[in-house]
Amino acid sequence: MPDTSAPLQEALAFLANRRSLSERLTAQVFGVVMRGEATPAQVAALLMGLRVKGETPDEVAGAARALREAMVRVDAAGPHLVDTCGTGGGAVGTFNISTAAAFVAAGAGATVAKHGNRSFTSKCGSADVLEALGVTIALDAGAAARVLREACVTFLFAPNFHPAMKHVGPVRRELGVPSVMNLVGPLANPAGARRQVLGVADPERVALMAEALARLGAEHAMVVHGRIGMDEVSPLGMTDVWEVRDGRVTHWELAPAQYGYAIADAGALAGGEPANNAARVEALLAGGGNDAAGRAAVMLNAGAAVYVAGLASTYVEGIKRAADAISRGLALRALERLRQASAGASASTSG
Repeated sequence: MPDTSAPLQEALAFLANRRSLSERLTAQVFGVVMRGEATPAQVAALLMGLRVKGETPDEVAGAARALREAMVRVDAAGPHLVDTCGTGGGAVGTFNISTAAAFVAAGAGATVAKHGNRSFTSKCGSADVLEALGVTIALDAGAAARVLREACVTFLFAPNFHPAMKHVGPVRRELGVPSVMNLVGPLANPAGARRQVLGVADPERVALMAEALARLGAEHAMVVHGRIGMDEVSPLGMTDVWEVRDGRVTHWELAPAQYGYAIADAGALAGGEPANNAARVEALLAGGGNDAAGRAAVMLNAGAAVYVAGLASTYVEGIKRAADAISRGLALRALERLRQASAGASASTSG
């Protein structure tokens, strides 16, 4: 067997002296971790060493490569494959905006491989609201791929596709502080989506995530941080956008009023229990009701997804196509397709 201790010891020695790791060494070291070949003490030292020093784009990209190597892959194809996800942990608790945006993007013609989990920092994560919407989330890789082909949208429940995370889970819980593992999950889509809208709650890590995505070969991504404290495009004020396109990273500021979707009341975006959030999401997809705040948030984020998916040449055009998907009933139809296809795939798998 190869000696796995050498790269790990080298990395820990570097971190003890506050020296950064190369992308290659980081990938090697996290490969050791993902295979379960590191002790809990070594895993804790690695995570805390990176955290205290401050993670670099090379380190985040290297750790993400290791997680990608270890994940269960979903067979997916198509020129408009996109993911909408966030790091979580925002200061402003909201309903499931990125999940609603995923259905709007699918209605506009994108193929959406929505990667997500249950709630850790709020009452209702993407998995929770999708279950409340009648979507079957307990799908293996084969079933998820079938659903994606049939419905053009699928949900990839993170624990089903990242079994190697069990080797770091107990240590992360004992440490009780955020680590690089909070960053790499959104960078390891099991369907291999190279286009995504990635929300980042921590303003200090927005550029970091964008640079990591560029190193990982993203085709087109928007890494966003709502300055009020949201890991989404915010209708409540300015959003910082780090746009990644074919290896280049550019920064720009997004003012919601410029697109006609500014609101003033943060409480109007508040999330609740899964059943309440599900009812709100479905009503927004149907285009009914008087939920102007919810519509503003969904339009701003769905427009971003349509844009990075390659279905619009500008962000403004992306918003217009998103609005059209709702008005023509295509966004709601995307949800209905996922309900039906996921139920059928689950029945086929269990049978």
